[in-house]
Amino acid sequence: MKGDRVEVMIDAGGATRTYEVVATRAGRRVEVVNRRGVVEVTEVTRTGTPVRTARFMASRVLALVEHPFNDRRDPAPKPSEES
Repeated sequence: MKGDRVEVMIDAGGATRTYEVVATRAGRRVEVVNRRGVVEVTEVTRTGTPVRTARFMASRVLALVEHPFNDRRDPAPKPSEES
């Protein structure tokens, strides 16, 4: 969903760097895969076609935070009914 975002913090040799991959258009999502010592963060379309991919060595990743888009639109809380 548009609004999905993943932040990746890596160790860059004594400093830290933060990268973000964001679903930029409606219908796109962000997927995270960890395989063979590499973390891949990919923005994909509805059909599964990758749009952009970021790859990081798993040994350098300090933190990976997923921020899924939440489209819940809760109505205003109703006042409690007292009898």
